[in-house]
Amino acid sequence: METAVHDSGLIGYFNEQSDERSRNRAENLEELINAAGDFELEFSSDEEMSPLTAFLAYASLEAGEKAVKHHGESVQLMTLHSAKGLEFPVVFICGLEEGLFPHHFSKDSPKALEEERRLCYVGITRARQKLYLTYSEKRRVFGRDEDRFPSRFVREVPEHLLDQKHRKVAVHYPSLKRAPMPSSKGHTILGFQLGQQVRHPKFGEGTIIDLEGSDERARVHVQFGRSGSKWLALAFAKLEAI
Repeated sequence: METAVHDSGLIGYFNEQSDERSRNRAENLEELINAAGDFELEFSSDEEMSPLTAFLAYASLEAGEKAVKHHGESVQLMTLHSAKGLEFPVVFICGLEEGLFPHHFSKDSPKALEEERRLCYVGITRARQKLYLTYSEKRRVFGRDEDRFPSRFVREVPEHLLDQKHRKVAVHYPSLKRAPMPSSKGHTILGFQLGQQVRHPKFGEGTIIDLEGSDERARVHVQFGRSGSKWLALAFAKLEAI
């Protein structure tokens, strides 16, 4: 996927353009590479299809009208621009992080920054009853894990209007090869728990530093000695407890 995107010249072409739409298209192509990489980590080698064929088949089945029919009544995502003029009982605005919203392209332009602030106001005022403002403390950007910080737009909301919630699981990211024991224990999913030593057939030995979900949606965050930290779906990862 990465070879196709880069050798086709699409990334270079869009990056050479000065308009925002072209920059967005370049970023979308980079995210396509990320999505394919994440899928490959969870792909079972026992399947008859190659990882690329399986990824394309999965994308086709999960996109557009087929996804809506498959999931029935479900939450439909939309951009803040397309939300103008609409109202909902409950609204979630995701990705409220510096560098994402507001975008890092806007940091040196007061005019662009103010436009994004107005757009955030549009999103906030779509909620009739309850509004959730969310951000990530760590996000994968173009294949790299980066620390993230709350958007200034969150900090500009009066404190008495906010009911702040943080994750109960405290994770200490390691600077050495082997991960330390997390500060919270006892959280168990499908027989795996925080701080547990595990072995992966591809990435080797590691330590579980976070976990989430349940049943077929269960995931664990593992710090591997050679391969760094990886989020793995337990349904596909073939993890072995040490």
